[in-house]
Amino acid sequence: MKRLILILLTFTSSISFTNAQWIAVNNGLPDSTTVTSFAVSGTSIFAGTFNGIILSTDSGANWTVDTNGLKGNYWVNSLVISRTNIFANTANGGVFLSTDNGLSWQIDTLGLKGNYININSFAVIGTNVFAGTSDGVFVTADTGANWTPVGLTGKSVEPLAAYGTNIFAGTFSNGIYLSTDSGQSWTPRNNGLTGTVFEFAVSGINIFAASNNGVYLSNDTGASWTPRYNGLPSGGVVAFAVSGTNIFAAEQGVYLSKNNGGIWTAINNGLTDSAVNTLAVSGTNIFAGTYNGGVWKLSLSVILGVENITSNNDGISIFPNPLTSSSILKLNTEVKNAEVVIYDMLGKEMTRKSFTGNSMRIEKGNLESGVYLIRVENAERQYIQKIIIE
Repeated sequence: MKRLILILLTFTSSISFTNAQWIAVNNGLPDSTTVTSFAVSGTSIFAGTFNGIILSTDSGANWTVDTNGLKGNYWVNSLVISRTNIFANTANGGVFLSTDNGLSWQIDTLGLKGNYININSFAVIGTNVFAGTSDGVFVTADTGANWTPVGLTGKSVEPLAAYGTNIFAGTFSNGIYLSTDSGQSWTPRNNGLTGTVFEFAVSGINIFAASNNGVYLSNDTGASWTPRYNGLPSGGVVAFAVSGTNIFAAEQGVYLSKNNGGIWTAINNGLTDSAVNTLAVSGTNIFAGTYNGGVWKLSLSVILGVENITSNNDGISIFPNPLTSSSILKLNTEVKNAEVVIYDMLGKEMTRKSFTGNSMRIEKGNLESGVYLIRVENAERQYIQKIIIE
């Protein structure tokens, strides 16, 4: 049996990208839905569209329109989650706030009047929510009750990125700026970088910046930038997503780098709409929002291998593992209103159960011998652990 387990593990970790297959997950969506942005909160995935916000609570299998208080043809172009609050920026209606997981929305633009209503991005540091606008950076510390300008006035700020307690701002035609004091002062950080910056991604000490001239990497808080776009088509990356040390980029499809941008490889099998606007990692899947094809999903276990899916698994144990008939799943803390989901190595959901407490029995049931992932998740935390079924 040990030999069989070794074979299974070796096979799993060497799966090639050719087996990775995107699937459309648009149940409940109108035809030709345009998805512009994502935000993930526990098991909930929010997506901004040209016609408001949609929500899935089952890994994209089903979507519902989530616009109570956000009625009309609102083009939602950015979303951010700060603790239990969700901010949605619309291109034609200002900023909206939900404090009840998207059940209701209210306008939230005090201090963001006139030209400032054109918000391009959000970032969160602690209790502060920053907004990059067509006229600099604004911040709110009171859940959007008041927004205050904090610098780069007169510059069109495109993306923002929180980097520890620091914040990066990418501007139109003026490069990158860094603030180490919550936006009170800003310093240019453009050594080695050219072009207008449209997107950021943070992975550990590394920060990636996408400009109209390519992708750049800095691992010294922006003091210097190195080109990292070998394998990417020309045209400009419009979105990033991060899973551990794996970086995904959207540019005429989706590309993956496992070596900090040294080489990018296309992962587009099955993706019939290459106009990808946004990316998000949720649980064991990556999601792509497209211009005309709605939402697409791809299993991370297929493209990364089970060993490379990064989550908080320090507080979870399963014994015995391998499982023959049943095992006990234990957490280091009690969770409420959680779900325990078992996936196979292709990302297919096998079982799903509600869970409250810190231990439960896992039964073999109809599961065939092999390697699986168990995910325990609620609105506050997530655990992922590998389990072997004999």
